[in-house]
Amino acid sequence: MITDPIADYLTRVRNAIMANHRVVEVPASNIKRDISRILFEKGYILNYKFEDDGKQGVIKIALKYHPETKKNAIKHIERVSKPGLRRYVDSENLPRVLNGLGIAIISTSQGVMTDKEAKVKKIGGEVICYVY
Repeated sequence: MITDPIADYLTRVRNAIMANHRVVEVPASNIKRDISRILFEKGYILNYKFEDDGKQGVIKIALKYHPETKKNAIKHIERVSKPGLRRYVDSENLPRVLNGLGIAIISTSQGVMTDKEAKVKKIGGEVICYVY
């Protein structure tokens, strides 16, 4: 039994990157779809696709590599808020990842978004993860 599905999602992506896989499959949920959408919009992954398997569904994520150096677009992906210790921030204290070069994914009352979008909308929420 998985007690933290978001940490499992991030770990599967991290392990696929270290093994130089092109595609990784993760069990689907709404928050995982939102995280995949943000990673796609910000250019960290090539594409993602939801497939319904009759049960929970699966998200297939195509990882992005540099064509010549074979380096992945995701250098670091880290879970911040955990089930044992939730991390909440208000709109004034939103984190800056790598001095603004990375993104923090925030779960807010208006949906899952990046730290920069939350700052523009002046809303805080739970810090899910850092990506750079």
